[in-house]
Amino acid sequence: MRLLFIADGRSPIALNWIQYFVDQGYAVHLVSTYDCSPDLALTTLNILPAAFSQAAGSGNEPSRALGGLRGKLPAHLRTSVRQRLAPYTLPKAAKRLFEVIEQIRPDLVHAMRIPYEGMLAALAEIKEPLLVSVWGNDFTLHAPSTGRMGKYTRLTLQRADALHTDCYRDVRLAAAWGFPSERPHVVLPGGGGIRLDLFNPGVHPDDSESENLPDTVINPRGMRAYVRNDIFFQAIPQVLSRRPNTRFICPNMASEVQAERWVDEFNLKSSVSLLPHQTPTQMAALYRQAKVVVSPSTHDGTPNTLLEAMACGCFPVVGDIESLREWITPGVNGLLVDTGDPDGIADAVTLALQQDDLRSRAEKINQRLVAERADYRLVMKQAEDFYRSIVIG
Repeated sequence: MRLLFIADGRSPIALNWIQYFVDQGYAVHLVSTYDCSPDLALTTLNILPAAFSQAAGSGNEPSRALGGLRGKLPAHLRTSVRQRLAPYTLPKAAKRLFEVIEQIRPDLVHAMRIPYEGMLAALAEIKEPLLVSVWGNDFTLHAPSTGRMGKYTRLTLQRADALHTDCYRDVRLAAAWGFPSERPHVVLPGGGGIRLDLFNPGVHPDDSESENLPDTVINPRGMRAYVRNDIFFQAIPQVLSRRPNTRFICPNMASEVQAERWVDEFNLKSSVSLLPHQTPTQMAALYRQAKVVVSPSTHDGTPNTLLEAMACGCFPVVGDIESLREWITPGVNGLLVDTGDPDGIADAVTLALQQDDLRSRAEKINQRLVAERADYRLVMKQAEDFYRSIVIG
């Protein structure tokens, strides 16, 4: 098969998925909406800026424009501005996408989220079979945000020949937004699953070593419009008042002005580490240090960061969202919280840190869940079979 992916070529989630098909020897073409240089043996790479993606700069280095916005606007306002203005940039970019696809003539086009890659493919009116992936907030955050975002979401789903979601909730929501029920769909973890050779508990310290280690809590979500980091930081002083030896690790928050303000406001410099972007290997090491993972999101599907943390033995404290209830049974293998309630988050984190038996039981359950439902090798074989079924028709 000749496969063409439309994706953010910087995204570890997208690249994790695409790498499988490169490794299997397929002719893999990538149209990236962001400037990137992925370390993959691609047949072709085309950079197609859209929806102001050029403002992101190159690689992990933001452009001056984006850096200025980060200093002036919080994440939710940056997202709101983009939702209102970005759709107007898509028709012109869709014409360029049509030209690229005409040159490649792929057997299958896979747009790896609805805004804005799926919208581009729908507007391009391509002839080839189109598979669209839904990311966790496509329906709950983006689709209802503006009239045009809703219109383009419906157009994308009506045009899609097949659908991939990472939770069963989004199958239901896709139908409500116009995806025909008779068309094929599959539910698989969004990044293709978890590489269990990398994300695993490793070697636990013995009791004498662990007595001298701080209780570590990790929030891997970064600064996103749909993550209540404001409430998370409000909860930290309450946890510290009960367990002063707790350390909070926050990847992808270094140089984020708002995060730095919260650290100063709540006097958390000695207890919180705001880290830059981390490689998968670095993230696995951080998860192994942590006893608890906190995901204070208001919109989600099945976040890869949560599955990675579960595979490494972290106890989940996550937002009470329908999609996450597909993985978490409260009090058994995690805790569900109201992400607008700092007291509730603090109580849940404290409870998890205090109850060694609860964490130990949850670790075994979560490792089994991830191995059965999200092992990268098993998931991607299912994805490959799904691709073939679409192409064969």
